Amino acid sequence: MNRVVITGYGVTSPIGNDAETFLESLKQGKNGIGPITKFDASETGISVAAEVKDFPFDKYFVKKDAKRMDMFSIYGIYAALEALEMSKLDTETIDVDRFGVMVGSGIGGLQTIQEQVTRMNNKGPQRVAPLFVPMAIVNMAAGNIALRVGAKGICTATVTACASATHSIGEAFRNIKHGYSDVILAGGAESTICEIGIAGFASLTALSDSKDPNRASIPFDKDRNGFVMGEGAGIVVVESLEHAQKRGATILGEIVGYGANCDAYHMTSPTPDGSGAAKAMKLAMDEAEIQPDQVGYINAHGTSTQANEIAEAKAIQTAMGAAIDKVRVSSTKSMTGHLLGAAGGIESIATLNALQHQFIPPTIGIENVDDDITLNLVVNQSEEYQFDYALSNSLGFGGHNAVICLKRWED
Repeated sequence: MNRVVITGYGVTSPIGNDAETFLESLKQGKNGIGPITKFDASETGISVAAEVKDFPFDKYFVKKDAKRMDMFSIYGIYAALEALEMSKLDTETIDVDRFGVMVGSGIGGLQTIQEQVTRMNNKGPQRVAPLFVPMAIVNMAAGNIALRVGAKGICTATVTACASATHSIGEAFRNIKHGYSDVILAGGAESTICEIGIAGFASLTALSDSKDPNRASIPFDKDRNGFVMGEGAGIVVVESLEHAQKRGATILGEIVGYGANCDAYHMTSPTPDGSGAAKAMKLAMDEAEIQPDQVGYINAHGTSTQANEIAEAKAIQTAMGAAIDKVRVSSTKSMTGHLLGAAGGIESIATLNALQHQFIPPTIGIENVDDDITLNLVVNQSEEYQFDYALSNSLGFGGHNAVICLKRWED
């Protein structure tokens, strides 16, 4: 069994596209939500989203890339290259057959699908773009990353809705732990702020209809009324400890546990008692060989929907038991919105940052915590806190639960 560490990360997010900006945004409780600018959303009834801002396209891409890849792939590649740069991994000197990519997405190339279906309806099937399929299919963020960096090991794309990135990181952890790979780029990518993406989730009554960006994504608040669509990517360099130490890498944190299961209850709603998510948290702690009172922070799934927070609060109470008062809880979706299949990627990185820098990122925008939620919430301002272990929760449509346990690294 190998110990498994994180040696780099990259983000494309509504609160920053580089490590320093992302960290400072978490500490300051920056709100990345604003009016939708990508299209006229007035007919959808939805006013705000968490869009990626000032994306530095020219850093790694040329114009033709935008015609050959959907934005979810471009976001993913950008985050992967940033992660590699941070890790200082020399891909020319490693065994590329043991260098993998495991990057998921909830929906994949939704913008491309929308554009090409519209073109087909307006101009006929002969006018559909030749690259429609390879731009749209969900595996192409992973595939395009592997092409870009020359990774010839395992290459997969987990699709478990909002749990996709956390499953990807967890599966990468297990793959390296059991000796099948040395290094894996793992996480998720998503780009769904478009007409069909917003309209689809709005029709499901899943999105907040708030016009105020500061009161739209408000997990745990009694007035929460839906999630805010986000976009971007979060990718980590997952590496065996032996491989990392051999090349003199800077180690940012250790992955020590992973829990995954299914509610088998409802297509979109969690089990009301939170039992499925509680079991996933317990599985992650069991693999980490720790007790609940050793967990200092939980980055909650916290989508800002009524059903999610009630069920997740019960899950956390069940999993933590008598240690419930010791663990701090927050949802960074209050700042980033909900990145769907990429959510677990940037939230794992937020959790990693919290461990590294010994602080708890806040849930912002809170005015009145729901009376039925009695967690030790960190609201509106970050909190300095000393702790060694943290959990990052992701709960997806279809009943998918994924939890990873991270440990603070000490030389």
